[in-house]
Amino acid sequence: MRDEEPTTRAASLATRASASAPRDTDAAHKPGQPGRRKASIRASNESHLIACAESVFAERGFEGASTALIAERAGLPKANLHYYFPTKLALYWRVLDDVFEEWNAAANLFDASDDPVAAIGGYVRAKMALSRRRPLGSKVWANEIISGATHMQGILLERVKPWMDTRVKLIERWIDKGLLAPMDPPTLLFMIWATTQHYADFDAQIRALAGRRALSAKRFEATTEEVVSMILRACGARSPDR
Repeated sequence: MRDEEPTTRAASLATRASASAPRDTDAAHKPGQPGRRKASIRASNESHLIACAESVFAERGFEGASTALIAERAGLPKANLHYYFPTKLALYWRVLDDVFEEWNAAANLFDASDDPVAAIGGYVRAKMALSRRRPLGSKVWANEIISGATHMQGILLERVKPWMDTRVKLIERWIDKGLLAPMDPPTLLFMIWATTQHYADFDAQIRALAGRRALSAKRFEATTEEVVSMILRACGARSPDR
């Protein structure tokens, strides 16, 4: 997980950030310091801060987190954090936006095929993979929703809903063609989200009940295929040529 990065990497990034932040505006004008190197350093430092913030927000929620704690987790002075993100809320929004962008990329698999078996199966696999690879981001998202989505109404209304509306129409077309069983399309999407994100948000429960520290890669792959199979059976998905 991202909150388990080696301290040596954090220290290295701290040194780089301390050196670059105060002189960031001059970097592009120095010999051997092209603008793309400046952008690369900034992107690297921002990525590290986002990962550390994600872990703190997942553990403590928005109210319980602080920029001081996030800076400590990142191995950076607090002033360096505020150089990139002036407020805790700005950093929180960036984490939520970053999580959404990854989920949105996975969601594009819905448009990859006119075959609902391939499209829905691919989407479920991508969502399961994200739950395994980025569980802390899912927890941050879930905690925000559970708390009333106070800080992410814009993301939900301006970005998630338009995507959902287009997929609802796609699901309705599949139903009209007899490729899916009659159903309420939003319910199918909610079921997919709830099932796939369960493996991130409730991983502690899964580990406890499974009697092991964590699902192995092989076991998680088998579980993913089981989830795909169950969801496809539940919605009656079939390929157009069958």
